[in-house]
Amino acid sequence: MSFIITGDTHATIDIGKVTQYFYGREDEYTKEDYLIICGDVGVCGFLASEEAETRRILRNLPVTTLFIDGNHENFEQLNSYAIDEWNGGKVHFIENDIIHLMRGQVYQIDGTSFFTFGGAYSIDKMYRVEGVSWFPEEMPSEEEYEEGWRNLERAGFQVDYILSHSAPREVVAAMGYGELSDGEIRLRQYLQRVADSVDFTAWYFGHFHEDTEVEDQFFCLYDEMISL
Repeated sequence: MSFIITGDTHATIDIGKVTQYFYGREDEYTKEDYLIICGDVGVCGFLASEEAETRRILRNLPVTTLFIDGNHENFEQLNSYAIDEWNGGKVHFIENDIIHLMRGQVYQIDGTSFFTFGGAYSIDKMYRVEGVSWFPEEMPSEEEYEEGWRNLERAGFQVDYILSHSAPREVVAAMGYGELSDGEIRLRQYLQRVADSVDFTAWYFGHFHEDTEVEDQFFCLYDEMISL
């Protein structure tokens, strides 16, 4: 079993890195292997045509797609799906092989554990329309923060990998972004608490549109595709 992790795909805008990665490798993978996208996917998008093309591309990959939510998602549509349980955590099955990993969950996938926590703040929301191209649900609720912490407690504060869209406060600061500049201080502080409390091998996130490694343990992904 393989896990391939990357950053934002923004519907069809940045999905070319995915199709390029798997081009010519179709025989190397099966649907028991996984592509993981760290938010801003476009599976539940703002334009029906782009959403349909995004799903078509992911559906035709030789792997199963897992994704966490970012801030540029149609949360009204995403949250309309029934909540199921899969490998120990809550999910939305968008399609059989396109699965949304919900916030604050711990999954055990063939002996590998993941903690997931999507969501982030849209710095461009003043140019978007609430309920159409921007949704308040982009930011986690208090219930999601609490559920995530309870699930980490049950896991003994130990997982193999952490997946998020934004990143812990100290990691974001090390990347050169202002702590208060984009309105997600609560989320970054929560993720910092997770980073300080949990024993993990590596943390992967997107959101910042760059490929950067911080302190040999935190990886911001955009164009890069990492195979575990």
